[in-house]
Amino acid sequence: MNIVTRFAPSPTGFLHIGGARTALFNWLFARRHGGQFLLRIEDTDRERSTQAAVDAILDGLGWLALDSDAPPLFQSTRAERHREIALEMVARGAAFRCYVPAAELEFRRQRGRDLLDDARTADLAGDGSRAQALRAEAEPFMAAFRSPWRNGGTPPDTGAPFVIRLRVPESGETRIADKVQGDVVFEHSELDDMVLLRSDGAPTYMLAVVVDDHDMGVTHVIRGVDHLTNAGRQVQIITGMGWSRPVYAHVPLIHGADGAKLSKRHGALGVEAWRDMGYLPEAMGNYLLRLGWAEGDHEFLTRAEAVKLFSLEGIGRSPARLDADKIGAVNAHYLKAADDARLADLAIGFMENVDPADRPRLRAGLVKAMPSLKLRARTLRELAAQAAFLALRRPVPLTDKARELLANPETQLRLGRYVEFLGAPETFPDAWRMDAIERGLKEFVAQEGIGFGAFGPALRAALTGGIASPDLAAMLYALGIDESRARILDHVCAPPACPGQG
Repeated sequence: MNIVTRFAPSPTGFLHIGGARTALFNWLFARRHGGQFLLRIEDTDRERSTQAAVDAILDGLGWLALDSDAPPLFQSTRAERHREIALEMVARGAAFRCYVPAAELEFRRQRGRDLLDDARTADLAGDGSRAQALRAEAEPFMAAFRSPWRNGGTPPDTGAPFVIRLRVPESGETRIADKVQGDVVFEHSELDDMVLLRSDGAPTYMLAVVVDDHDMGVTHVIRGVDHLTNAGRQVQIITGMGWSRPVYAHVPLIHGADGAKLSKRHGALGVEAWRDMGYLPEAMGNYLLRLGWAEGDHEFLTRAEAVKLFSLEGIGRSPARLDADKIGAVNAHYLKAADDARLADLAIGFMENVDPADRPRLRAGLVKAMPSLKLRARTLRELAAQAAFLALRRPVPLTDKARELLANPETQLRLGRYVEFLGAPETFPDAWRMDAIERGLKEFVAQEGIGFGAFGPALRAALTGGIASPDLAAMLYALGIDESRARILDHVCAPPACPGQG
C-alpha cells in the first residue's frame, strides 16, 4: 500500500501547538513508510478564512521542516466536485432531497432545549416527577433527526428550496477499528440524516472532507480525537459511495499543565509565537513528538531517528499535558548542541537597535562567546539578553550601581594598571584565548594583592555598564582585546593625574 497522510487545517487562525503536533505525526508516519504527506487548506468558511492565517500555517510548517509532497490543496476550489458527489449519492439512493424548512428544524431543537431547561428547574424545586415527565417530552425533539422526505415524496411546490441529506440506516451500527482509540461503535439510531449540500448549493464540511480525502488518495486519517464523532458520520458517506475506508487514528488532545483544556493561557499559542519567544524548531519538534508518543526510553531524537521509530501504536490514549518548564529544558538541551555560528545569527535577530555597521563585529563576538553563553540560556531570547553587552557602543552607558563603582579613584587606577597588564606582550604570548585570559586575571589580582571580589565587579561595570553578562573571561574574549581595552580606558582617570595623585 502506498501510504498517504494529510494535514487539513482551517485558515481561521494561527497554527497552534496541537495542530503542529498533528501535522508532525502525519509527516512522520508518511516518511516512516515511504509514503506521501499532503496539505489541504479547508477554507470553505469564507467569512472566517484569511490569507494571513494561510501564511501563518505555511510559515509554521516550514519552520518545523514539515514539508508537503505537493502544493497545498484549497478546499474552496473543489465545491463543484463536492456537489457532483452529493447528486451522485442521491442517484444511488444513499442521499435524498429534503424540503423540511430550516425554521422548523430550529423550532424542534429549541423546543427540546426549553423542555430540558424546564426539567432542570423542576429538579431544583424538588419536583422530580415533573422533571422526569419533561425529559420524556423533550426526548423526541432531541433525538437524531429523521427526515420525513427520506423515503421520497412529492415536493411541496415547484421550485421549493431543499437540502440534500444523507440517508442513515434505520438500525444497526458502524464499527471503526481506530489505531489509537481502539474499537469505536456508532449506533445508527444516534446519527442524524445530516446535510450534505445546503439549500444554496454549498457543500458541508462533512461531505467535503470525505470527497477530498478520497480524491487525494488518503490512506490514513490521523487527527485529533475531537473529530472521532465525525468519523462515524463520514463513514456513512464513504459507504454510500462504495469507497474504501481510510485507516483512522484519533490522537488525544493537549491539555494545560493543570489538566484543563488547552487555552491561550495554557500555551495554545501559534507556532510563530513559540518561535518569537526564542525556541528552536528542532527543540519544538522533539517536544511535540514526545507529547503523547513514546518509544522506549528515548528522550531526545533526531528527525531521522524519529522517522525510523515512529508508529501509531506508540501514541497514548490519555490527553497530553503541555509543560512550559519542560519545553524550556528541551530547548536548553538543543541550544547546547546547536552550531555556534547558527546561534549567533539567530540571537542577533533578538537583539534590539543593532547598528548594521556593527553587525560583523557583533556576530564575531557572539560566535566567540557562544560556548559560554549557551550553557546558561533556555531560549534564544535569553541568549540575546546575555549577549547584549556585545552590542553596546562606546561610551558604554552606566547603571547607577556601575557609576558608583567606577567613581572610586582607586578603582580607576587599578583599571588603568589592568590595561597596562593586558598590553604587556609577555602576558598573552599565545594570542587572546580563554585560558590565557583566565590565567591573566588570576595573575593580576595576585599581583595587586587583592581578592577577585575587589576587582571583578568594577571590571564588569566598565565592560558592560552593569547589565547582565557572562563570566569575565568569556566576556573579554568575546569583545576582543582592542574593544576590551577601549571600554576600560573610558573609565580610567584622564591626565594629568587621577584624584589624589601628585
